Amino acid sequence: MDNITRRDSEMAYVADAAVMEQQKESRRILQRLNFADRSDFEQIAAIVKELLGKSEGAFINPPFYCDYGFNIEVGKNFFANYNCTIIDVAKVKIGDNCQMAPNVAIYTAGHPVHPESRNTAYEYGIGVTIGDNVWIGGNTVIVPGVCIGSNTVIGAGSVVTKDIPDWVIAAGNPCRVIREITEEDRQYYFKDRKFDEESWSAIEAMRG
Repeated sequence: MDNITRRDSEMAYVADAAVMEQQKESRRILQRLNFADRSDFEQIAAIVKELLGKSEGAFINPPFYCDYGFNIEVGKNFFANYNCTIIDVAKVKIGDNCQMAPNVAIYTAGHPVHPESRNTAYEYGIGVTIGDNVWIGGNTVIVPGVCIGSNTVIGAGSVVTKDIPDWVIAAGNPCRVIREITEEDRQYYFKDRKFDEESWSAIEAMRG
């Protein structure tokens, strides 16, 4: 079995010449993305679409780093802020309307714990899944195999090592559920600060 097949099957594999050839393609695109005119939003969006393939309304603020690009699947209106890193050895599936603050890192790649096994150059990739309407706070790290539910907020500085359910605020190292998100949260934009009448009317209008 070749190493690309092994990698894509979430088996132990070696990053041989064929694997690295695939990375060369994404690095050429990343070179253009990361050195694009930062004020040319249309060009940036076009390069992001080229990198990720199927996407609708996706935007990434450079710099951005990944291994392949084709292993990142995003829904509608995806946004990643500066210095996002997605090590997409395995699939990273992200739902609609997801936002990532600066310095978010998603790792699907890993290495054996025992040094003798690790020194053989075998590694692995285990997929990460993120639901719809998720906000990932700055400097968050998400490790291989994690699933984050829809409508959830991950607090800044978190290290997500286990699955997180829908409709919660979770934070910490290791990341843990702090509380559920309730209907009452709708009227607040930051802690105890409520939307003013003008913005609240606009929000209500959007709801139809």
